Amino acid sequence: MSQAAEFLPTVQALVQCYQAFEAYSAADIRAQGLTPPQFDIVATLGNTPGMTATELGEKTLITKGTLTGVVDRLAERGWVERVAHGSDRRCQIIRLTPAGEALFARVFPAHIAHLAAGFASASAAEHARWQDALRTLENLFRKGSA
Repeated sequence: MSQAAEFLPTVQALVQCYQAFEAYSAADIRAQGLTPPQFDIVATLGNTPGMTATELGEKTLITKGTLTGVVDRLAERGWVERVAHGSDRRCQIIRLTPAGEALFARVFPAHIAHLAAGFASASAAEHARWQDALRTLENLFRKGSA
């Protein structure tokens, strides 16, 4: 069997697993009235004093163009605000408003409970095995990009 034939089923399984997880997660997020990128931003800003758009983009992996639009829509709904950076006037801090903090306090624990339900039948040993396998894969790619 060629090297490509050996790894392609692994890639396919990884993609299918990610797609299944994403569908399971996104359905719950949408049921709570948010899009997945909106949830990602609210969850990332929760329990923080806020962060710059650059920091938020790095932590959420949302591209700069998409991030601006999502933040704009969250601001229109009164959940986030942009405030001047304390030491760099060229920069703004994006943070949750009090209404955004209330939203975070409602949707984040509910979504974590939803995800926990999806994993409920897995044993601690299974979690450890999956984490090990995923870290091994991650390390293969980190070595390859170094």
